[in-house]
Parts: sequence; C-alpha cells; structure tokens
Amino acid sequence: MERLTNKEEEIMQALWELEKGFVKEIISQLPGENHYNTISTIVRNLEEKGFVSYHAFGKTHQYYPLVSKDKYADKFMNLASKRYFNNSYKSMVSFFAKEEKISAEELREILEIIEKKK
Repeated sequence: MERLTNKEEEIMQALWELEKGFVKEIISQLPGENHYNTISTIVRNLEEKGFVSYHAFGKTHQYYPLVSKDKYADKFMNLASKRYFNNSYKSMVSFFAKEEKISAEELREILEIIEKKK
C-alpha cells in the first residue's frame, strides 16, 4: 500500500466519514474551496491505486473506500515509527510526552489498555 498525498488523505477522510458518496458529497466534507473536476480526478486516482471503488448510477459514480481507516492508519504509523523513531513505539510515545502532545492521564489510560490485554 502506497502513501497518499495530503489531498488524497483528505478525500479518504471524507469518504471514511461518509462511508459512501458522490463527488459533490465528498466536496461538501472538505475544507476550503474545491473544484469538482479536481476532486473527481483525485478520486479516480484513488480508484486506480486501489483505495476506492464505485457503484455506477448511469453516468454518475458513488464512491466507497476499499481500504479501512484503521488499516491505513496502521500502515502509516508503522512507517512513521520506522522512519522517525527507529521502530520504537516507546520512543514515539516519549516524543509526544516531551512535546506535551499527550497527558499523564492519557498515558495512564494507555497503560490500562495494555494491562487489560495481558
């Protein structure tokens, strides 16, 4: 699975939220001003990459994700861990703690989740 561009990820976020949608519905979920033809082209690129498929209704297409948000997040987080933290999730969590992006309470909640899995 390849890494998506920022705009492709934005469109996938919209589709994951919608679960299925026409280009106009996808556009309504996106921030800022977006041109129909541009978004339509990007959605077709996502189709070629195997991230989305569609149901045809005459000349219109209703798109839906083929790759789940969790599956993509797992792949991306593994890649980020490998690239930036020497494949160490401990280093990744430490980074967020040092940057004050995660609180002590959130860390305690994570520990509870880990303990429950044992």
